[in-house]
Amino acid sequence: MSRRHSPCGAAGSGQQGFTLIEVMIAVLVLGVGLLGFAMLQTMNVRYTKSAQDRTVATMLAYQLIDMMRTQRSQASYYNGVTASSFSGVDGTGNACSWIGGSATPAENIARWKCELRRAFPDGTAQVELQPNGTVTVTIDWSDSFWEADPDNQKTTFQVTSRI
Repeated sequence: MSRRHSPCGAAGSGQQGFTLIEVMIAVLVLGVGLLGFAMLQTMNVRYTKSAQDRTVATMLAYQLIDMMRTQRSQASYYNGVTASSFSGVDGTGNACSWIGGSATPAENIARWKCELRRAFPDGTAQVELQPNGTVTVTIDWSDSFWEADPDNQKTTFQVTSRI
């Protein structure tokens, strides 16, 4: 008596290959992973832009404090920098040009305001000089990457130093 062997793929043998449902699930998992990666990249861009803005605000604040230190006898003039004093400053033109030699506080402030407006088109600043020589520089700007509502977009950087 001889045994008959059934051909490969006959009933009772193990399944081979992938079914359509398995392929669809694999594609779905891959799609969710890629979507998560894209969201991660988007958040990375937001964090990087926000960090860059804070770095620029820090440099501008310390730049103004250093200008006040170089002209200590006229430091009180810098108290005139208020949020309302930024109307009409647009960050373009000759006011932004740094010239060599000594400059008056008014020229320094005009150039500094222009630089601030170049960095933050809607930015403002305020300087408060105390009689004891302590100065506080506050810079405000809009960070539209985080908030859609304009009322909640305000970001503030403040530094206090002694001149």
